[in-house]
Amino acid sequence: MLMPKRVKRRRVHRGRMKGKATKGNKVTYGEYGLVALEPGWITSNQIEAARVAMTRSVKRGGKVYIKIFPHKPVTKKPAEVRMGSGKGSPEYWVAVVKPGRVMFEIEGVTFEQAKEAMRLASHKLPVKCKFIIKGQEAGEA
Repeated sequence: MLMPKRVKRRRVHRGRMKGKATKGNKVTYGEYGLVALEPGWITSNQIEAARVAMTRSVKRGGKVYIKIFPHKPVTKKPAEVRMGSGKGSPEYWVAVVKPGRVMFEIEGVTFEQAKEAMRLASHKLPVKCKFIIKGQEAGEA
């Protein structure tokens, strides 16, 4: 599972996800990409599930690039604990994704294989996604 090796602060604010992605909104490494169409938090488990689905779909051919990383810790207080007494301990890690962000890329496979792999990966993610080709803008229809 993806998570930072070490962090400066263990607990962070929830923040907000307004606006479109300005960084990571182009296909850079691979030939095809999977773009987020709505904002959301993607957990490290979901990233791993999507990666496994893609690599299995292309029968371990080609190369898969993961362009998002879960930097943000999400805290949770234990069950049946009274209010107060501080913030809970970190439970899992999430990547904050804005619309237009390229999350996964793939190369070395045919168009049909890539499209199917991305379709399977998109089912594992909590945001609506779109399949794009290199050179195509993420903001286009």
